Amino acid sequence: MATPLTVKRMHSAGAPPRLSRLAAWSERHFKWLLVAPAVVLILALSIYPLLFSLVVSFINYDFQVPGHAFVGLKNFERVVFDPVARWSLVLTAGLSGVSVAIEFVLGLAVALTMVRNFRGRGLIMSVLIVPLFISPVIVGQAWTLLLQRPFGPTNYILSQLLGQEVTIGWMTQSPWLYVSLIVADVWQWTPFMFVILLAGLTAIPPNLYEAAELDGVNSWQAFWAITFPHLGPMMLLALTFRLLDAIRMFDTIYIMTGGGPGTQTYTASYYLYTVGFTQFHLSQATAGSWLFLIFTAIVVAMLVRRLLRAEPV
Repeated sequence: MATPLTVKRMHSAGAPPRLSRLAAWSERHFKWLLVAPAVVLILALSIYPLLFSLVVSFINYDFQVPGHAFVGLKNFERVVFDPVARWSLVLTAGLSGVSVAIEFVLGLAVALTMVRNFRGRGLIMSVLIVPLFISPVIVGQAWTLLLQRPFGPTNYILSQLLGQEVTIGWMTQSPWLYVSLIVADVWQWTPFMFVILLAGLTAIPPNLYEAAELDGVNSWQAFWAITFPHLGPMMLLALTFRLLDAIRMFDTIYIMTGGGPGTQTYTASYYLYTVGFTQFHLSQATAGSWLFLIFTAIVVAMLVRRLLRAEPV
């Protein structure tokens, strides 16, 4: 007959071994341990440089001046009272606003056309989205070759169409240099608008249009009563993403105009690049970057707040 001590030993032999404190803690926090390396990497590659740049904006971090003396808000004052900085901000708002508006209108028109099934639709769509996969540097170089005189064909084609000689300096004369930048940007990023808006159009239930047709509603009335309300959130999403990217315009300007003539095509990004990496006033450029970040954050907050409130009717 088994004694109580024997029964206790048998139960102990059959029970699983107790986990150590470290193993038990690791099991409880296993999901956090999996993401910990990524969090540490993000902190090292983004948070630390961000904090360091904040420190640099308050000191004299200039390659032309020895030492790193504390200067307070002087770097921010230089940017605020710099007429080139103010002009770059105005130009950034103007170029990005006009470009995004044109891209939205063209993208919506193409999406409304391509939402219908017809022969060759897939091939046409494939060709339309090609500019999205081209580097902005290549886009800038291609449009430079097309517009720059005397070798670019643009002036020659316009001369033949208008019946008189056209000698426009697309990269040197105002306002044509702004037109050339907008045309290059619109050519590359209109497909972005088209893809997002087409996705929104295909999500609208077709029975709504069938019911509207039975009620005698024409195409224009159907657009304002059905398409526009249901497509509103996708429109706002496309405008938000595209505008946030457009305000960072740099690549095409660097290739096509180089910020010139003079400082006429200095956007905010190009101004910060010139001050920081050409003139080596790193502290002033860093202060300007923080001001631009604050301005961008305000715009983002307004757009995101409006986006979260947008609901289809």
